[in-house]
Amino acid sequence: MARLSDPPPPRSPLLLPPPRPQLPPPSPAVRQRAWAALALSVLSLLAMTQISNLHRGAYVLGVALAVAVVALVLAFGAMSAARRAGTRRPRGVVAATVLGLIAFVFCGLALSGFLVFRTEVNQYANCMNAASTPAAQTACQNQLDNSVRNELLGGN
Repeated sequence: MARLSDPPPPRSPLLLPPPRPQLPPPSPAVRQRAWAALALSVLSLLAMTQISNLHRGAYVLGVALAVAVVALVLAFGAMSAARRAGTRRPRGVVAATVLGLIAFVFCGLALSGFLVFRTEVNQYANCMNAASTPAAQTACQNQLDNSVRNELLGGN
């Protein structure tokens, strides 16, 4: 006969674990911070697609990179505030973190490319502004390809 002081029998490894208790929802301020982070992450990604003037591309990418950093700070802050308060993670904060990281990486790479190949990009933009035919635009693209290749390979 089992007594109350006896330990419970071991659970079978084939059974599902017992459900965890539900945490309370996060505060409205933390939820708003998470949604703001998601909106800024999306805004940063959209800013990268709107570079039409290559002369201003580095500035647009710099602002998009700064917005991505703010989005990441807000997302990580919302997650840590929810953890400190003992509440659930707010909705959208994981998506904000993932999109913010993607925006940060892509903006950083594109901005470094714009800065490293500044003269080549400026020459390409000037050439495309002067090109009036598809053949001239193809020649501009070939000139950019060759100049970037020479820069990467340590040529002239």
